[in-house]
Amino acid sequence: MITIAIDGPSGSGKSTISKIIAKKMGFINVDTGALYRTIAYFFLENKINYKEKSEVLKNLNNISVSLKNENFSQTIFLNGVDVTQKIRTNEISMLSSEISVIPEVRQFLLKLQRDIAEKNNIVIDGRDIGTVVIPNADVKIFLTADPKVRAKRRYNQLISKGQSTTFDEILELINKRDYNDIHRKISPLKKANDAILVDNSNLNQQDTVYKLIEIIKKKGIKIDTK
Repeated sequence: MITIAIDGPSGSGKSTISKIIAKKMGFINVDTGALYRTIAYFFLENKINYKEKSEVLKNLNNISVSLKNENFSQTIFLNGVDVTQKIRTNEISMLSSEISVIPEVRQFLLKLQRDIAEKNNIVIDGRDIGTVVIPNADVKIFLTADPKVRAKRRYNQLISKGQSTTFDEILELINKRDYNDIHRKISPLKKANDAILVDNSNLNQQDTVYKLIEIIKKKGIKIDTK
């Protein structure tokens, strides 16, 4: 099986770019950030005190997370219920950053991610894919951009979905999320030594896709660029 790992900070566009590339390659797309958001959503909805280890362990046993890919679009199910749209809020984003430092949560999702990789050709994005989850990935890319650029992208995305927010609020959340992800003790956000750095601050979506495709092709992996 072939694995394309795309890591990077929040708002770098890695999830959207991964979906497009997966579709072009005929691969399955795995958005690992969505997996953590799903756990965060469960904790929030059930008022779980995630700072208590015993509560975390007890409730992880009540969680079943599954992915379904149809027409190269990923749907996420929590205990059989589609939560794909419900997990896309600022509150869930920040909470997922907090719970991502919990070893038991990371271990719970690590097995799921590796099982998917063992059985499928995938394009998988996250923050520690190339360093921890799948360190032997065939291609590793670290996608990033200036925080203000990322905040503007996220702001436009949320406004287009009818959510009420401001650019300053999003920028503050981006900077806080970056700090949490980079400084966490367990699997912090960082570029793998053998990953290729791509800064897309001045690239649009199409140009970013083209640049990543060229990187993948140079690794000897065939891809349909139609």
